[in-house]
Amino acid sequence: MAEIKVGFYGHVRQYHNLRAEIDGAIHDVLESGTYVQGPQLAKFEEELALYMGTKEAVGVNSGTDALWLTFVALGIGPGHEVITVSNTFFATAEAIWLAGATPVFVDSDPKTRNIDVRKIDAAITPRTKAIVPVHLYGLTADMAAIARIARAHNLLVIEDCAQAIGARGDHFAIGELSDAVCLSFIIQKNLGCFGDGGAVITNNKDLATSLRKLRNHGSLKRSYHSIGYNSRLDELQAAVLRVKLKQVDAWSELRRKQASEYNALLANSPLTLPHTPPGYGHVYHLYVIECDDRDGLQAYLSSRGIVALTHYPIAIHQQEGFPWGRGARIVDSLAVTEQSAARVLSLPLYPELTRQELQYTAEAVQSWTESLNAIGQRAR
Repeated sequence: MAEIKVGFYGHVRQYHNLRAEIDGAIHDVLESGTYVQGPQLAKFEEELALYMGTKEAVGVNSGTDALWLTFVALGIGPGHEVITVSNTFFATAEAIWLAGATPVFVDSDPKTRNIDVRKIDAAITPRTKAIVPVHLYGLTADMAAIARIARAHNLLVIEDCAQAIGARGDHFAIGELSDAVCLSFIIQKNLGCFGDGGAVITNNKDLATSLRKLRNHGSLKRSYHSIGYNSRLDELQAAVLRVKLKQVDAWSELRRKQASEYNALLANSPLTLPHTPPGYGHVYHLYVIECDDRDGLQAYLSSRGIVALTHYPIAIHQQEGFPWGRGARIVDSLAVTEQSAARVLSLPLYPELTRQELQYTAEAVQSWTESLNAIGQRAR
């Protein structure tokens, strides 16, 4: 197959496909003269709650703030521990630290790479306040098992859903078995705006009210304040998100079809391919393979004009800037997490990716693995 260039993101293509509607939405906001806390945000929150099947949605300025402000609103802070994972973006633990609590890391599941629910009970202490499962790469964690554990120990559950809007579990929906769900809308997400953005969805109206105060300097009414922060989702981003929200399910279906094609084309390779448990609806924010010589494969793909990225090659507890002095705890070992971090590689996958680009990428991966096999056979 002739060499072509394959980028990792389809942001510009997506904009071109929706250009008339997006430009119109932005124009309407600019002409309105209302750029913060206006009708676009109110309508987006209503539409997002309807889409997610919850009573409330609260827009904030990032997925990080969605987590942090939720912890603050639920009274999670100094003296509390929060159980989560280390194979995720740094913000998951960062938000726990920002709230003043202590992250407690348990290992990831050997198949799904989500939180290993078998490890949670051993991590619970009298200080444990919450569990934060991360729906990694677009696959929901085992929320049914997590909810059972939480109920048995009277713990809060906050879902980190930065990568999995539109996903489903086996007989459960996101938000159905938790106290809150935190979303990110940064551009590379399945539902992305043109900058930073986030939201919290919940069925708890009191929590939603607290979040609306916290995001706006402690205010629900002009000139009346308590202590809060500045974390508002602006009107321009809300307007763009309203346009894109209507496309999310169709985009998710395209992502699933592309992942299925990758799975078929790479089925005979020695790589570890994504695992989806029966009955789960993966939305493939990322298509992540694992390879013993990840760096070698990534370099080879780059030489063929293909951009492949790593998510997340350095686990949170392995980061040089990990603030041990602020408190953290590891339960048992994080062997699966560490092994996975050293092997992960994300292949291009997005709704605007052409079939030719996908097949070219898969062919390049196969070519690399076959060359390794040939070298190995000669060495024998």
